[in-house]
Amino acid sequence: MKRTLGGRGVNPIGLGCMNLGHAYGEPLTDDQGLRVLDRALELGYDHFDTARLYAAGRNEALVGKALQGRHDRVFLASKMGIFKEGGKRWIDCRPETIRAELDKSLAALKVDHIDLYYMHRRDFTVPIEDSAGAMADLVKAGKIGGYGLSEMSAETLRRAHAVHPVTAMQNEFSPWARNVEIAVLDATRELGVALVAFSPVGRGALTATLRDPGTLVPTDLRRAWPRFQPEHWPHNLALIDRFAALAAEAGVSAAQLCLGWALARGDHVHVIPGTTRIEHLEENIARPEWRPDAALTAAVDALFTPGAVSGDRYPPALQAQVETEDFPAS
Repeated sequence: MKRTLGGRGVNPIGLGCMNLGHAYGEPLTDDQGLRVLDRALELGYDHFDTARLYAAGRNEALVGKALQGRHDRVFLASKMGIFKEGGKRWIDCRPETIRAELDKSLAALKVDHIDLYYMHRRDFTVPIEDSAGAMADLVKAGKIGGYGLSEMSAETLRRAHAVHPVTAMQNEFSPWARNVEIAVLDATRELGVALVAFSPVGRGALTATLRDPGTLVPTDLRRAWPRFQPEHWPHNLALIDRFAALAAEAGVSAAQLCLGWALARGDHVHVIPGTTRIEHLEENIARPEWRPDAALTAAVDALFTPGAVSGDRYPPALQAQVETEDFPAS
């Protein structure tokens, strides 16, 4: 059941660590976060994904604390490139910034080597060849095992890969976010690059447990994101309920259907669902080898055709920072 990532066999169901203190719901205390991470290790999760952005570096520090003396048990990934300060958000993937941010990540994680280091978004002010070259230097220096791209196009992947082989491309990928099927899924397969799917359960929406986004805590980012807005949510909730019914008929949870559906797209695909709840952590990994059959896959695909979901994936300012190919507006 293991799949290759950076030359290493890992469980294709990894753990996205963002939720532990960033973006969704109430941030966990360190003690609560450590309990989640400890349980993940007990359950067999061996791929943890974090980023400099998450909780202004505190997420990396939490993961580092959990992995003290246990780094060898986990394929460790982090990301750089997105910066936020005083309400301003920008992208910086200049070579000197990549080097400086990596040093911060190494210090926060309390390691001397990160298995996989991503550029979190495309910096359109810097040739991708320059950024890839900086990552290649870090690989040669032994500071990282490999490098990755996130939310970038197939063309950018090919350009970066020509400078130095890319280990992984990370993109949002779930039944209601299928942009990678335009070009990235095929490009990663062709080049031997892993595709790491973040938000594989639709930012929690596809679990069918969120009925009213208005009940989310005020700091939850989803309150401002299009698909969760009152003008879009009722339409999307109807799709979600139909999806949950398909899962129930198959004898799996809606989350497990999401994960099995994504993993069935190719042997190079990995998923990194995130959660703050132990029961969801257990649910996500409980059926690691289950895949939907052809009829169920076709039913999911027919439900979530391009344009079926109402609203963009991100608010306009964040959508502008995404380079992944998009379906034409319907």
